[in-house]
Amino acid sequence: MGKEITQLKPQGVWENFYALTQIPRPSLHAHNALEYIKKFAEGLGLEAVRDEVGNTIVRKPATPGMENRVGVILQGHADMVPQKDDNKKHDFEKDAIETVVDGDWVKANGTTLGADNGMGVAAAMAILADKDAVHGPLEVLVTIDEETSMAGAEGLKKGELNGKILLNLDSETEGEAYIGCAGGLDVNAKFHYAEIETAEEDIAIKVKISGLHGGHSGMDIALGRANANKLLFRFLKFAAANYEAMLSEVHGGNMRNAIPREAWATVTIDSEDKEDFMEAVEEFEDMFRAEYASTEQGLAFTAEVVETPKTVMDEMSADDLINAVHGCPNGVIRMSAEMCDLVETSSNLAIVDSNKGITEVKFLVRSSVDTAKDDIASSIESIFRLAGAEVEMSGDYPGWKPNPQSEILHIVDDTYNRLFGKKPEIRAVHAGLECGIMVGTYPDWDMVSFGPTIEHPHSPSERVNIPSVDKFYTLLKEILKSVPVEK
Repeated sequence: MGKEITQLKPQGVWENFYALTQIPRPSLHAHNALEYIKKFAEGLGLEAVRDEVGNTIVRKPATPGMENRVGVILQGHADMVPQKDDNKKHDFEKDAIETVVDGDWVKANGTTLGADNGMGVAAAMAILADKDAVHGPLEVLVTIDEETSMAGAEGLKKGELNGKILLNLDSETEGEAYIGCAGGLDVNAKFHYAEIETAEEDIAIKVKISGLHGGHSGMDIALGRANANKLLFRFLKFAAANYEAMLSEVHGGNMRNAIPREAWATVTIDSEDKEDFMEAVEEFEDMFRAEYASTEQGLAFTAEVVETPKTVMDEMSADDLINAVHGCPNGVIRMSAEMCDLVETSSNLAIVDSNKGITEVKFLVRSSVDTAKDDIASSIESIFRLAGAEVEMSGDYPGWKPNPQSEILHIVDDTYNRLFGKKPEIRAVHAGLECGIMVGTYPDWDMVSFGPTIEHPHSPSERVNIPSVDKFYTLLKEILKSVPVEK
């Protein structure tokens, strides 16, 4: 299944992308893919190395007559976000991605596709092998663990790269060029709870939110999608107040940069309240569906009687957890006043997970304004500290400040207009591109980001538009021809 994508155009890009889909490469497990890219380059007779943190760096000499051009770096990341449908059996550390051609789109069979950022990496690899590509001194940088910690960008050392122009190939809307991005910060809260014996007359019910779209917690945060954790805890607060429900365990979300699609909890209630409780679940499902009728048509909220656990959380700890999660900020906080339709600041309640006396709650806060990012993170910290949680912040990375006077931006703008008869949209993105980190190490780089059209990244609905890939690769080759002479 899936090999038919190698016949799509441009063939070099799709062949490389297919090869990447056959190498398991979830975040924290992309070393084999990075080693494959290194050997691919060496097979072309090119210099290729792995740096201290695991990034792959390839150098390709200029084509004849282009030796005096400014050096260019093509950059993308090797890892992908591992998400799958609830009924899909797939081990992201062992199994290949099954690709499917669906009209003008390529998608995966029940999992994330890995087009983010496999398409950008495949295009860079195609340039390395493309005998018709015309370019000056060229370097390809493929980084590690962008989706979890940006460790590859963070670990990049000064002096390892010689180019002065960086083309980041990790954007997701063809026809748009990006010159800025949001920074991010992880907020991690930890509750400790006592496990007490379940009351003899109680029964246990598992309640579950499922069928949500989820998606990228930056790119998709403004689409009005539901957060499974927020919906679940909204009901848990009601259940605790009206049925004296005791919380045994709760789990929701599994990736810091993905809007959680599913969440479930086991609660205990008096057996006499079972019928009323089940009716309340149905009423909440109707309410949730009505509130998200235009964005979450597959939303389901279900309840089933399960084996009664021996213990539950102590009531005070459960109440503190429920109130903090229910009350914390989530979603779009503020839109940009400078750029139309751009989210400035947001928060994603990404993960809630309880186990053996500890419940962890994890957020990813994003903003193109560092002080606003810090303020929202601080407000979340305040809420959870008041509820008795331990709170730590980590993974802070800066945004990328737009430079409308960028020389490479003007080249992209003029080249796109010449090729396709219209100007590209110049935008910033509410997501964490590695450009923001790398410019701290290489402050003189001139940078722009662009890519093919990828919809619903970080979810099993992820898909890439086939015609947009051809336009993206054509644009990339023409930009490389147009790079200025070294001054």
